[in-house]
Amino acid sequence: MSILLHICCAPCLIYPLERLKAKGVKIKGFYYNPNIYPPEEYLKRSQAVREFSQGGDLEVFYPQYRPQEFSRAIGAKQAAGERCLICWKLRLSRAAKQAQLEGFSSFSTTLLVSPYQDHESIKRLGIDIGKTAGVDFYYEDFRPGFGAAQKLAKALGIYRQKYCGCAYSDKTKSP
Repeated sequence: MSILLHICCAPCLIYPLERLKAKGVKIKGFYYNPNIYPPEEYLKRSQAVREFSQGGDLEVFYPQYRPQEFSRAIGAKQAAGERCLICWKLRLSRAAKQAQLEGFSSFSTTLLVSPYQDHESIKRLGIDIGKTAGVDFYYEDFRPGFGAAQKLAKALGIYRQKYCGCAYSDKTKSP
């Protein structure tokens, strides 16, 4: 099996990468997060993924950062429920398309490690998007590894953000 793994951030990559490698899965990372605001935050997170993935022997593809794709996708829907669904759909759709283009049998996401995300909605979206794109969505509940991965990230000095990524989830900033 081969999986293109959408990566939201380095701390959330730790456990899924460990689990998938232990299963003998061929993995390539895909860091696509146009939702992250401000650009300086995007750079911090992408740099943390670069550093961790080098140590974890993981090739990662980094599409150009285009925050306008997120803004265009959510439009005026700034309420958390609607906005988050649109954001997940945007990122998972792009990952599925990339997986299909590169010949991966499956795609998945590190969003499945976070206890702060709507896990069932992400799972449903992934399955639906996979059917449309013609590539399977690999589902695994990675949440059991969240706490240990966060502790390891802290011990290793890996950048750990304090909010989901978009300006609406960071109460101290505004777009």
